[in-house]
Amino acid sequence: MSGGLSHVPVLREEAVAMLAPRADGVYLDGTFGGGGYSASMLEAATCTVWAIDRDPAAIARGAALAARYPDRLHLIEGRFGDLLALLRDRGVTALDGAVFDFGVSSYQLDDPSRGFSFRTDGPLDMRMGAAGPTAADIVNGYAEAELADILFHFGEERASRRIAAAIVRRRAAQPFETTADLAAVIRTVVRPDRSGIDPATRSFQALRIEVNQELAEIERALEAAASLLAPGGRLVAVSFHSLEDRIVKRFMNAATGHVAAPSRHDPSGLARQAAAPRFRALTRGVVTPGEAETAANPRARSARLRGIERLAA
Repeated sequence: MSGGLSHVPVLREEAVAMLAPRADGVYLDGTFGGGGYSASMLEAATCTVWAIDRDPAAIARGAALAARYPDRLHLIEGRFGDLLALLRDRGVTALDGAVFDFGVSSYQLDDPSRGFSFRTDGPLDMRMGAAGPTAADIVNGYAEAELADILFHFGEERASRRIAAAIVRRRAAQPFETTADLAAVIRTVVRPDRSGIDPATRSFQALRIEVNQELAEIERALEAAASLLAPGGRLVAVSFHSLEDRIVKRFMNAATGHVAAPSRHDPSGLARQAAAPRFRALTRGVVTPGEAETAANPRARSARLRGIERLAA
């Protein structure tokens, strides 16, 4: 989840309206974060919400909201990619809707001790949960070629090889420990441009994605949530950069039957019978935040909302 400056989820009204919660429905908030989507769903209808977050701090914060909605809000600590097992362990085998707000929570971004941001110095961590390797483990331990690939593929950083080489040279003398330390080295390689974006932005995004295996988790979560939807159930997702949105768009296009036509030069492709679509699209293209929301919350600028609905059998 990626919330605003006051921890308000981006496109909350649009996402919950698209989800259309109904009385007695069972819904999933796959990225609980600050609880904004869950609260809106619970206010919109007398429904049940199962909320997942891998961050123990988010689950702890959610206790107050769960107390306000006893027996209606159920919090689960875990990865949303594991939602199938997490829900089935609790007897949930079907959903009327699911919402995801991919990205980093404002709580995580604004807490220097989590190490997500280079704007304030902190330990080079970047873990959304409490386990697994940190960003420091990666920059101090991965081979130069591996680092370059991560920066290029997950950060779309054109200077990936030069940055990786600079990291390896520096760590030979002294390991990286803090966000400011790493950002400073990156800035010696990549100079500011007219965009105003900090030169370390793309590299930090890439490392965060690698630490948390975010893209693979998104793919798993979309497939799992869709498999649990009852007829008429809706899947809604908000993404924050092109890599996330590309996965969401590709998955939803395939689910709704909007896939590229086979090449006329490939007879086997022409012979294959296209599968009947399982879903219908809830949006034409993509929904983006309005001017008022982006003015109030600059982090909303890149947000993209898409949704699909399961068709009747």
